[in-house]
Amino acid sequence: MNLVTELQSKIDQKTKPLGALGRLETLALQIGNVFETLTPQICEPTILIFAGDHGIAQAGVSAYPQSVTAQMVVNFLNGGAAINVFARQHGLSLKIIDAGVNADLSNYDELLHAKMGFGTHNFLNEPAMSVEICEASINLGAAMVQQLQHIGCNCVGLGEMGIGNTTSAAILMHQFTKIPLTDCVGRGTGLNDKQLAHKTAVLKQAVEKYPHEQTPLETLATFGGFEIAMMVGAYLQAAEFKMLIVVDGFVSSAALLVATQMNPKVLKNCVFSHVGSENGHRALLEHFNVRPLLDLEMRLGEGSAVALAYPLLQSAILFLNEMATFEEAGVDKS
Repeated sequence: MNLVTELQSKIDQKTKPLGALGRLETLALQIGNVFETLTPQICEPTILIFAGDHGIAQAGVSAYPQSVTAQMVVNFLNGGAAINVFARQHGLSLKIIDAGVNADLSNYDELLHAKMGFGTHNFLNEPAMSVEICEASINLGAAMVQQLQHIGCNCVGLGEMGIGNTTSAAILMHQFTKIPLTDCVGRGTGLNDKQLAHKTAVLKQAVEKYPHEQTPLETLATFGGFEIAMMVGAYLQAAEFKMLIVVDGFVSSAALLVATQMNPKVLKNCVFSHVGSENGHRALLEHFNVRPLLDLEMRLGEGSAVALAYPLLQSAILFLNEMATFEEAGVDKS
């Protein structure tokens, strides 16, 4: 009997009708399979927030100025953002990484410093970064996960912060899925109709500027962000370490899309926390052929949905490990 069969048998023997816990049963099966055990436990759950700025913001694709990225990083460090509130609520560790914020944040000791530059280049004019810098960013993201593994972490969620990063996410989604660009581009931080049309026009112009045949790494270097590249490395490394990966919103899902181009097996380790209201996110999840746990019409990013979905992971594990079987409870099955 293989592990999946044993896990399903264990789930079916609990004191409930077959399948009565619905998707919690599917979740328990997945978690046990990822951890390769009949008695899974989550240890040192941590959310990594990668922050970076995007040169494409100079093209007027965001309703907020680029300075907001650095301001929000400081807000994270001060414990005042939504993710801070939700992480505290559920006992999740939170680590903030400067992947490439366009500001000098060197005085913040609690920040993890991995700055690859003061924002990427404007890919309307030139590639966002070189292939070499992109590879280095991927490796740094992997190194962050290696550090977590050293402290016993086996469950990681990835969040992001970066004005303009839904623009990068949309074009990456289009390039890898071939879904029409207009179905990938959304309002981001709250664009009006005129601003959305401008954002779409900018991306159409950018798509035409570069060769249509690029490797995944070249595509990421052309259109990505430092924080997106680091998330790619973090996904790949977490899967290699057989960690449970909790995916956040649209930008985090776009980074995962890139990672799956490099190793499709990453997907089996991923739990999708939610589907957001950002245009493109639902279609991207459909491309992955996955179902998210939550649909709260959120479009915040920063790992917020990871924290909100975490109690469902705990519930799936607890029923698997602690709920009585029919035999233990002396309850007839038929």
